[in-house]
Amino acid sequence: AILVSCTPEEKPAPPPPIVTVIAVGQQSVPVYSEWIGQTRGSQNVEIRARVEGFLERVAYQEGQFVQAGQVMYQIDPSKYRAALSQSQGMLSSAEANLGRATQDVVRYKPLVAENAISREEYETAVSIQRANEATVTAQRGTVEKSRLDLSYCTVTSPISGLAGKTEVQIGNLVGRGDNTLLTTVSKIDPIRVRFSLSEQELLRYRRRLRESGAAATELELTMLLSDGSVHPYKGKLALADNAIDPATGTLLLEAEFPNPDQFLRPGQFARVRAAVQRKVDALLVPQRSITELQGQARVAVVDEKNKVTFRNVLLGPRVGNAYVVEVGLNKGERIVVDGLQKVREGLMVQPKPSTLTLDSLVNKF
Repeated sequence: AILVSCTPEEKPAPPPPIVTVIAVGQQSVPVYSEWIGQTRGSQNVEIRARVEGFLERVAYQEGQFVQAGQVMYQIDPSKYRAALSQSQGMLSSAEANLGRATQDVVRYKPLVAENAISREEYETAVSIQRANEATVTAQRGTVEKSRLDLSYCTVTSPISGLAGKTEVQIGNLVGRGDNTLLTTVSKIDPIRVRFSLSEQELLRYRRRLRESGAAATELELTMLLSDGSVHPYKGKLALADNAIDPATGTLLLEAEFPNPDQFLRPGQFARVRAAVQRKVDALLVPQRSITELQGQARVAVVDEKNKVTFRNVLLGPRVGNAYVVEVGLNKGERIVVDGLQKVREGLMVQPKPSTLTLDSLVNKF
C-alpha cells in the first residue's frame, strides 16, 4: 500500500529585502542660516507736487523705467508765469529807483563837503539809497521764488529707476495744502532684501565675527526666491539698524544684491542665506535616512552581519540635503537610505551601496 502524507511542505523563507545603504561620512562643512524677507528698491523716492495747480499731463508710462531728469508730470503753469512776470516788473522798478537814489548820493557828496547842502539832506539821500538797495534785494528773492515755482510745474524724476502707478489723474488739483504724492520711483539695480535678526541670533553672530576677526559686510549672502530658485548674483550686508525694536526683539537688516537685468521687483518674497559657521570634521548623513519616533530622530544601522538596528541620534544643523550628527554614530557605519519601509529591528537585509555622495548632498544649493 502507498501511504500519502497530509502534512504540507514548509515554504522556504523569503530572501532578505534589498536596501540601499551609505557610509556615514566626515568632512568640514559650512553651516548656513536663513532669514525670510522682502525685496525693495535700494533707493525709493516719492514724487510729490511742490506747487498747487491743476494737473495737465502725465508724461510717463506706469510701471516702466524712467531716467533721472525725465519729465513725469506737468502742472498748469499759467499763474506762475504771470507771477514771475509781475515780480520781474517790480524788480525793474526797484532797480530804477535804486539807480536814481545812487545818483543823488553821488551828486550830493561833494556838495556837502562845500557846504552847498546840509549834512541832513545828504544823510537822507543815503538812507533812501539803502532802502532801495534792500527793496532790490527783496525783489530779487521774489523773482527767484517765482522762477522756482514755475520750474516746479514741470515734475521730473530725481533718480533713474522703476516708476510706480500714478496716484493722480489729469485734471486733478494737486499740491493744495500739502505736497500731494504723485507716484514713486525705485532704483532696483542693486536691489535690497529687508529682513530681521533676533536678538539671540545677533549676539551669537557678533561673537563669532569677533572671534574670526571678520566684518559683517564681508559675509557673502545668497538670495533664494519664492519658487526655490537661487538668484545668480551674490550679495552683501548693506544696512543694520542702530537699535533693536523692543516690540519684536529683532534688528532690522538689509542685504544688497546686483540686479542688472531688472529681473527682481520690489515686494517679492525672498530668503537670505549666509554661512555663519564652519563645522570641522562633522559626521554627515542624508536627510532622507532619518526617521522620527515620538519626537526622537533615529537611523537604521546595518552591521557587518547585515543585521538592522535602529539607533537614536542627536542631530546638529542641516547642511544642504544632509544633517550633521552630533551624537549616536561613528564614521564609516552603514545606514539605510532607501528601503526604510521594509526594515524593522533585528531584520537581516541585503545592502546595496548608494550612488549618493557627500558632496552632492552638502552642495545642494
